[in-house]
This record gives sequence, C-alpha cells and structure tokens, in this order.
Amino acid sequence: MKGNVLIVGGAGFIGSHCAKMLVKAGWTVTVYDNLSKGYREALLYGDFVEGDIGDKQALLKLFEEREIDAVMHFAAFIEVGESVKKPELYFNNNTEKTFILLDAMRQRGVNKFIFSSTAAVYGNPQFTPITEEHPCAPISPYGESKLRVEEKLATLTNNGMNSVIFRYFNAAGADPAGELGERHNPESHLIPLAIKAALKKRDPLSVFGTDYETKDGTAVRDYIHVNDLCKAHILGLEYLMNGGKSNLFNLGNGEGFSVREVLKSVEKNLGVPVPATDCPRRDGDAPTLVGDASKAKSVLGWKPDIPNLDDIVKTACNFEKKL
Repeated sequence: MKGNVLIVGGAGFIGSHCAKMLVKAGWTVTVYDNLSKGYREALLYGDFVEGDIGDKQALLKLFEEREIDAVMHFAAFIEVGESVKKPELYFNNNTEKTFILLDAMRQRGVNKFIFSSTAAVYGNPQFTPITEEHPCAPISPYGESKLRVEEKLATLTNNGMNSVIFRYFNAAGADPAGELGERHNPESHLIPLAIKAALKKRDPLSVFGTDYETKDGTAVRDYIHVNDLCKAHILGLEYLMNGGKSNLFNLGNGEGFSVREVLKSVEKNLGVPVPATDCPRRDGDAPTLVGDASKAKSVLGWKPDIPNLDDIVKTACNFEKKL
C-alpha cells in the first residue's frame, strides 16, 4: 500500500470519486463525513467513519488510531447563492471547521493537506484565462470562506504543514463506469439540473442572466470532468509524499462554454429539449470564469483525460438515467 489517506467529505460528489480512484491506485482510504450533504450509497470505496470536521476530539482519536499520512478536504458547502443569503453558515462550515481540522492534524503530526478551493476566490476576472497570479477578490461569501483557508494554509507552511491547494473551475460529469455521479441536495450545478429538466424530473431550468457581455449573453464557465479533478488530487498527493512543498494550482480545461452551449450538449446527448426559463442575474456570479491550468500540467504532470464538453455531459447523462 502507498499510504493512508483521510478524505473528509468523501461521501460527496468529488470525494467519492476520489476515494474510488485512490483505492484503485493502491492507497488505504478512510472516508470521514457527517452525511449532511453526502450519500451512504456513494460510500463504495474505503473505510467509512461518520463524523463532523468540527468535532476536534473525534478527529484527534481518528488520527491516533489510523496513522493518517495525508488529508484531502472536500467537506465544503458550495452554493454561491446560498452563501450570499447565509454567509455565517459558510464561514462556520468552510472556514472555522476547517481550522479545527487543521489544528487536530497539527496536534497529531499530520502535515500533508490537499485542499479543494475554488475559482470563486478570484472574483470578477481582470483577464482570461485566469492564472494563479490573478488577484484574489471574491464577490461571494463562498469564495471568501475558501480564501480564508488558503491564507491560513500559507501561514501554516512556515510551521511545517505542506499543502496543495486546487482552485477548481466547474466540476462536472460522472464516473464513466456508472457507479458514482453527482447527487447534490439541493442540486445547484448546471449540467445535472439541465439533464433532470430534460428528463422531466424537475421543473424547467432557470437560466440566471441572459445579458452578460459574453458570446450569447449567458454566463461562461470552464467545465472539468470529476475524474480529471481526482487525477490531479492523486498527483498532488504524490507530490507531497515525495517531499513537495506547499503550492497552489488551477484546475480547468482552459476553454469556456456558455449556459446555452451546455444546454445544447445535453439536448444532443439525450435527444430531447431542455425546457428553460430566462431569469435575472444571480448575486455573486461572475460573467466568465475560465482557467489556465498550465502550472498543474508542468509541475504535477497533469493532463485531462476527458476534456470534451460532450463527453463530460455524456457521463453525467448516463448516470442520471440510472437513478
């Protein structure tokens, strides 16, 4: 075995896919999740321990019993709109509880941490594609809650904690083998919402903002397949295990697709229309978010295996049709 990895939030969308890929690659995996957002049905790989990352005593016990080598963090609330309405919820879960986790790690001598951050830390882009050197000026409490953890990790680097921070653009798709997929409750991501609308599992899709200065007036995002995200996390883990120092990387495909282009891809894959309603812009949303992932490619040797939007959407459609 290559080592012991604790995945916090491992019953969720990205965490469950990462657990599968780590186990398949020969790592020993413990999943720690309070199941407030995750699903028991997604706990197919690794050893599950139910608990909250804000429970310091439970974490200290876990670190002592499991001899954990590294921690991967996926235990965040991720809805931009909700964060605007309930900022205290996001700063508590995403920031304060992560600080508790980091403190427990330090007390037990666990000094390798991989953090799922977000492109939302950049705010409204000053240039595109966005590199890691872009100024951070989040426009939502969600983005701010992640940036505060990034800042904490920068200070901990001087105290022996090495971390890899991944700033995600838009995670999408599903396990190509069909075992796992995206099941947020409530769902907030565009691709699964569009698929559900097309399959008449929900009301028509709301398109938030049709007057942006983009190719068709709708918001543009960079979509990256969930397995490609997880592949980067494993490379980041290997980087830290081999003595790598703290670093941060964008993860995206480097190409932007509008909301309307995503809907066309869903329609192409399913052969039915996506019923949609145009709505006003949503607070906290930037018009365009497209990332430059050159650094992850050069430093970690990362390369997306599923870069095509239609292929990403196809995996999501196949999973949704099984539910």
